[in-house]
Amino acid sequence: MSMMDLIAATFAARREYVALIVGLLISAIVYSAQRAWARRRGASVRAHTPPADLPEKRLAAKERAPGEWEPTQFDYPRVEACNEHFSTLKPIPYRPFKWGDYHVTMGIRGMNWNEWIELDRDFPQVHKVVEYRIRTAGERLVQVRDAQPGAVGSGHLAAREFMYELAEYLSRRHPDVYSVTRHPVSKNEDENGWYGEGRIKTITIIPFEETHDLDTEEPLKAARMLIQEDFTIMMEGSDGRYYLQAGAVVIPGSWRLEDKMGMPMEDIHTSGNVPQYKTKLQMSMDRFIRRMPLDKPVVRNNYAFQVVQEAHTRSPRPAPGSLLAVDPDELSWAATMNGSEQMSDYVRAKHINDQWDTAEDIAPGMRPGLQKTTEATPATLRLRTERQTLRRLPKTGAVVFTIRVYQTRVEELLGEPGVPGRMASAIRSWPEDVARYKARGAYESILPLLDEAHAEQIEKGIVSDEDKKSNANFPF
Repeated sequence: MSMMDLIAATFAARREYVALIVGLLISAIVYSAQRAWARRRGASVRAHTPPADLPEKRLAAKERAPGEWEPTQFDYPRVEACNEHFSTLKPIPYRPFKWGDYHVTMGIRGMNWNEWIELDRDFPQVHKVVEYRIRTAGERLVQVRDAQPGAVGSGHLAAREFMYELAEYLSRRHPDVYSVTRHPVSKNEDENGWYGEGRIKTITIIPFEETHDLDTEEPLKAARMLIQEDFTIMMEGSDGRYYLQAGAVVIPGSWRLEDKMGMPMEDIHTSGNVPQYKTKLQMSMDRFIRRMPLDKPVVRNNYAFQVVQEAHTRSPRPAPGSLLAVDPDELSWAATMNGSEQMSDYVRAKHINDQWDTAEDIAPGMRPGLQKTTEATPATLRLRTERQTLRRLPKTGAVVFTIRVYQTRVEELLGEPGVPGRMASAIRSWPEDVARYKARGAYESILPLLDEAHAEQIEKGIVSDEDKKSNANFPF
């Protein structure tokens, strides 16, 4: 390189360095100006990937007064399109029980935004059940509560916000399943959808040829028809407690939304006799929900067992067009175990806690709406698992719980590596209050079969006794 070339290169490098410094200074000045302008007009700083000087408390709004929430503009992480059609996807095999002692915990884990809502090949059957339930009993199963003066605000705005959030997510995560039409982009950013696009007007479930008009339909009924999950919406009250102010609970199995609407979170659990809630869960759950930020959704799993009378043994046969004809596996309501859904909450809670103290049959007519007990066998017993997600909505600050229910016949579980032994260990580990809550007396006769399947797996070398020391596969 000649001397002239070297001098030219040196000056070029200096120019690039000066340009870099000037660029950084300009960026800092622009950012400071934007911050000042945002403060002057009362706008919220965007929440996703905040600058280092914006602590996470802005996302969680820890310093706000109870029941107050400043609508926040939230930049959603980009949702990746799923590369498989739901019709090819098996239900995820959640097996959320563990070897060893039973411990009551919240059991929450961080959730990837791509995994908020799960679709699989059971979607058409679930959709059929949900459509029937909403059409025949929608006013009981889908509810939004007005404000409770002096306590908590209305759930209507949060319900509408959730509907649009769900439609935005689904149209991006499953573009081969959901298509949308949009309004023109508005000058008012608050009236637009994600990423500055126009607000969604209609959403179509393509394989079902079913279109929902989000401008005119009841928000939570429309939202519930779109997915396999139930959901509830909790609003913070002026006392700092979270109240159930909206929800669509169509396939609960053993509890009714109408019994819980308007209750604060602790009353929902204590009225349902959730074991050890006040001593082990309430304080940590209240603290977690209050501080929950916008950008950190979480997921948790739980499980129960459900005895289901086989369809061919029902007498009289379910009437055509009845719930049992549409839903023979009792996904929506566990009639075999819990009797009629029309029973009052108190009677049903007593039934759940008292009926199954022994495995003896209950004589017909002992309690209103109850059937004669069905024997628990690998064919009649179901593992009923729930996948629950929790996330906060940016405009209303409401916390949304989604609840996806999975049912699996125990006869299918007997061949899964490690599952029979781990399941038997979990059932035996429950303390007395948990055993009563989970109605262990209805199906503990299945334990010898689980032990036999576990012993066979050990003999074949499929599992070993060392597996008892690990729960590494949880919750699968």
